Amino acid sequence: MRDAADLPSVGDADIAAVARLFADPARCAVLLALDDGRALPASVLAEEAGVSRSTASSHLTKLTEAGLLRVETHGRHRYYRLAGPQVGELIEQLMRVAPARPVRSLRDGTKAARLRSARTCYDHFAGRLGVELMGSLVRQRVLKGGDGRYDPTRDRGDALSGPGHDVSYDLTNRGRMFLNGVGIEIPSGKRPLIRYCVDWTEQRHHLSGALGRAILDRFVEAGWAVRTPRGRAVKVTPEGRTALADWFGIEWTD
Repeated sequence: MRDAADLPSVGDADIAAVARLFADPARCAVLLALDDGRALPASVLAEEAGVSRSTASSHLTKLTEAGLLRVETHGRHRYYRLAGPQVGELIEQLMRVAPARPVRSLRDGTKAARLRSARTCYDHFAGRLGVELMGSLVRQRVLKGGDGRYDPTRDRGDALSGPGHDVSYDLTNRGRMFLNGVGIEIPSGKRPLIRYCVDWTEQRHHLSGALGRAILDRFVEAGWAVRTPRGRAVKVTPEGRTALADWFGIEWTD
């Protein structure tokens, strides 16, 4: 008989503990508000969730203690952001299987259209803009190894195990020259350079990882894309439409 000291100290993953956090609409609203990678104060998150500040504080505490959020203190103010890209990937995966909310007003319809057109998924482009950029990188042989499309029947790995696993992509030498021409510095560090998510609105791949963030940063810094003050929607500027056509072969219309 084995001694208790020989047994493992932890068991299987407690999925229910995380699932309970997503069972509350207000907490989901908080997570969605932070899914663009930015940090927001509790007052703004309370407004986004449609709850009082005291209720929002309780939700934020639970999400932080569970490791889904982290807190940043600036002077007397506390700001909250997603704990990392893995949380953003989790949210995107849940949106793929969640039913769509009915559109009940012109405001809801406009917001939904903007999110489907161009948005951020944590720290990279998503929506139609995200998948078109990914498709362009594949067509121009900046990336090799996949076709930018999601196919759950692929046998190259477990397509259900998470984003970025059913195919692999690599940056080519041609791609390095292309990115240099666009003014995108190839990131270094521990974070994987190339990952992808299966876009929940397009059911195709959009680029994530360190390179996905570098492309978003370049678009924002160059004034090619503008983030909205609140929410994940992104607006492509006239200069951005020119850059998309010249560099990526994308004729962009909102």
